[in-house]
Formats: sequence, structure tokens, C-alpha cells
Amino acid sequence: MKRIGVLTSGGDAPGMNAAIRAVVRTAVYNKVEVYGIKRGFSGLLEEDIEPLNVYSVADIIHRGGTILRSSRSEYFKTDAGQKKAIQVLEEFNIDSLIVIGGDGSFKGARALSNKGVNTISLPGTIDNDIGCTDYSIGFDTALNTALDAIGKIRDTTSSHNRVNVVEVMGRDCGEIALFAGLAGGAESILVPERDYDLDAISDKLLRGKDRGKLHSIIVLAEGVGNFEDFCKKIEEKTGVSTRGTNLGYIQRGGSPTAFDRILASRMGYMAVNLLLDGKTNRVIGIRDNKYLDMDTNEALEIKKEFDMEAYRIADVLSI
Repeated sequence: MKRIGVLTSGGDAPGMNAAIRAVVRTAVYNKVEVYGIKRGFSGLLEEDIEPLNVYSVADIIHRGGTILRSSRSEYFKTDAGQKKAIQVLEEFNIDSLIVIGGDGSFKGARALSNKGVNTISLPGTIDNDIGCTDYSIGFDTALNTALDAIGKIRDTTSSHNRVNVVEVMGRDCGEIALFAGLAGGAESILVPERDYDLDAISDKLLRGKDRGKLHSIIVLAEGVGNFEDFCKKIEEKTGVSTRGTNLGYIQRGGSPTAFDRILASRMGYMAVNLLLDGKTNRVIGIRDNKYLDMDTNEALEIKKEFDMEAYRIADVLSI
């Protein structure tokens, strides 16, 4: 092995810095040079690359975001863009690449692997929408951020005897909404994977009000619809004052939880060792509390399964 390159691609996620740190320190321990590629595949094409050492990654394990920054590149998706990327890697004498990101990042790594670059991918996305792993780096932190916000919103909602619709991230995957709603005691959880019945939701809210309930929380994944539109529908149906909150990018930031730091550290360590073992075109994941690696093609074929049991539990407990 000549040199390892590491980059973060797509949306940033808390814990990416912990993964970068683990990659760099594991490589240095094994006397392998590491180069950081800034701004994902865009930075690779633009040769925005610099050497990293143990001092480069000091005091970053607790920081959110990514010190390498991130972006998306349409040009990289083309054959010409990929050939340019390989040319840049060759110029920097980098023959192995560790990519931290989501499904789109995995596809970019696979394209380079098919052209002769050794690649290992780590799942880094707050949506937790990657089918080959139970948890992606950043999900636990985003979940706890959403849960903390729901608790604060509940306080003011109770003071005013209102319903509050909390919109969280999740365009195609409702993991944040589902588990933040379950942990936060939401009355209703709306996710892209399941249809909802507005009448049934309204009836539940009114039954709660009749019992003397002072507040209600509805957690809405962004892929279901706009929280403002949903607030209007609920207020029209129930006559109960309804407000809404979109948590937005607050879910991407913040210091990663212990779970995310450990997950990222173990995956970063494993990625370097897979390369040292001569493996390529692999994706690292965790399933049933065991770390594993699999072929990138296989990983991309696995669809994220919606946790119906958790959804049913949340529904039963919200009566």
C-alpha cells in the first residue's frame, strides 16, 4: 500500500470526525501515510488534498460536522469525472481510498474500485437509511438532538394547552421520526413508509383532550409533508390550537454521542485494517451488534427495512 486517502461525502453527520481520527491514527500506527481530501469528490477533482498526521486529528473526536468538509459532485458521476479523479489520485500516489457517507458515496467508491482504486466505505448519515447496517454514523446523535427538542417543545405546548407538530429530517426514511416519537411519547408519528389517517389522528387528540390531557405532540418526517400544512389540517379537524416546529439543520450538528464516537472509531479502525488485508470494494456495517464488511454491490442492493414492531409499540403506548 502506498497511501490512503480519506474523504467525507454528501450530508455531514456527527461522528464523521471520530471516523477520520480513527483512520488517520490506525494508518500511522501501521506506518502508512494518509491524505485528507477536502469537500468530498469535488475536492478530489480539484486536488484539494493535504497530508494528515496524528496532530491533524487531535481534539476532533468530540466535534460535530467534518473537518474535511463535504459536498456533492455531479461531474464526478460521469466517466470523464471518474477518470479525472483517478488521475489526481495517481498524481498524489494514493492507491487506497476510505469514503465516509451514504448510498451515493458508496456508488462513487464503487465506480473508483471498478477502475482499480482500493476502496472501503463507511456509513455516515443521520437518516439511518442504509440497509446494510443497523446504525449509521450520526444517527444516534441526531435522534438525541430531536428528542431533546421535543422535550423542550412539550414544556411550552403544555403551558398553552396546544398540539405541536414537530418536523424532523427523513425524506425517504422515517427512522428519526419513529424513534424520536417513541422515545418522546408522541401521540402520533408520521413516516414516509406508512400511510396515515387524519381522522384517526384527530380522534385520538380529541380523546386525549376529553381526558384532561394538556398537550399533544405529533412527530412528522419531512418526506410526509410540510408541518405548516399539517398544522392547519389538524386545527381545522379538532378546533385545538396547533403550532409547528421544523427542527431543520439543528439535527445535523452538535457533539456526537458516545455511541456515535465508538461506532465511528471502530469502523475507521476496521477500514484501515481491511485495506492492509488486501480487501477492496467493501462497505462496513454493524448488524446484531457485530461489525462486518460486505461487497459494495451487495450492500447497495439491501433495502432498509422499516421497524414495524417499534411503530406498533409507539401506537399502542400513545393511547
